[in-house]
Amino acid sequence: MSNLRLGVIGLGLRTSLAVAAHQPDRGFEVAVLCDTDPAALAKAVERVGVTDTESDYRKLLSRSDVDAVVIMTPDDTHEAIAVECLHAGKAVYLEKPMAITIESSDRILRAAYETGTRLYVGHNMRHMGVVRTMRDVIARGDIGEPKTVWVRHFVSYGGDYYFKDWHAERDRTTGLLLQKAAHDLDIVHWLAGGYTKRVSAFGDLMVYGDLPRREEGTPRPQGWLKEFDWPPTARHDLNHKIEVEDVSVMNMTLDNGVIAAYQQCHFAPDYFRNYTVIGTEGRLENFGDSPGDVVKVWNTGPTGYRGDADIAYKVPEASGSHGGSDGAIMAEFARFVRDGGATDTSPVAARMSVAAGYMATLSLRDGGTPLEIPPLDPELAEYFDRGQVR
Repeated sequence: MSNLRLGVIGLGLRTSLAVAAHQPDRGFEVAVLCDTDPAALAKAVERVGVTDTESDYRKLLSRSDVDAVVIMTPDDTHEAIAVECLHAGKAVYLEKPMAITIESSDRILRAAYETGTRLYVGHNMRHMGVVRTMRDVIARGDIGEPKTVWVRHFVSYGGDYYFKDWHAERDRTTGLLLQKAAHDLDIVHWLAGGYTKRVSAFGDLMVYGDLPRREEGTPRPQGWLKEFDWPPTARHDLNHKIEVEDVSVMNMTLDNGVIAAYQQCHFAPDYFRNYTVIGTEGRLENFGDSPGDVVKVWNTGPTGYRGDADIAYKVPEASGSHGGSDGAIMAEFARFVRDGGATDTSPVAARMSVAAGYMATLSLRDGGTPLEIPPLDPELAEYFDRGQVR
């Protein structure tokens, strides 16, 4: 069987995924790289090892040597590019978040439904060792039935990654409770076994609103990815427009009764995601998310505070970017394009994480008003639940 040949559109900070997509020995490879920026193309050619390039993604759509496309362009372009590719009959891998509004997400789902072209959304955290370990703990019954999930997300370099370019603009992202939190909201749903139905959120632009900015049209300074300033108030050369919050908290009620909370801060000194899941018979918590770190379980008691848990599970070893999840998710995408069938990621789940983050952002900007999540059209939900089979 010949390899699945991929066209990769967009070669910015997620070029590591293009590297993971080029695995000829595993049955899939990158056939062509595409970006409007010649410098980005040149760097990707060197990094991925593929020399065939295009500057216009539309040229990929008529190429017979491209079986599927991987879209990694800025979030606000996802809908237009994905819909065009789906209508051209090219299977689509869409990097998270799938879109920046609920309506855009639903239009992408509708295009996949109407054309019958396969759609896959890259929530790679479902393939991370720490997440799979936590899910296994829950499935085994170590903590009983999950009743509440808490997530704290410390983003040490948030001022550099999210406030020095388009991520800081509302019309490009909606906000960081959608753009940055989409992964975590998806995992909250996955661990809890339900989708958010109601949200309330608060947040503010506390640190980066008053710091020095670049003039519009001025490129980011050289070395910005290697030379991080500290403390956060020393950062400079920020994006000319800053409209998103640098700290936020949201509370969620899920459709199965689980209560969840998510907190995000972009001026913390360290980078860390901390998950806590409390069930009817115990609690789990992750201590790190790298191979060799642990997920701890407390399921005896009641007692005072105990640093030593009843059970400790090591996060499994993995290789490659994002703890091996990038390679795993590209392998799942390639298999899905070829053979169909069930996948760990889900376009409906991706839509629901966008919906939660989007409505939370609206709540945040309306003083914390509780808001309901608009339901997905049952026709689309049923189609994707059947594995995109009519």
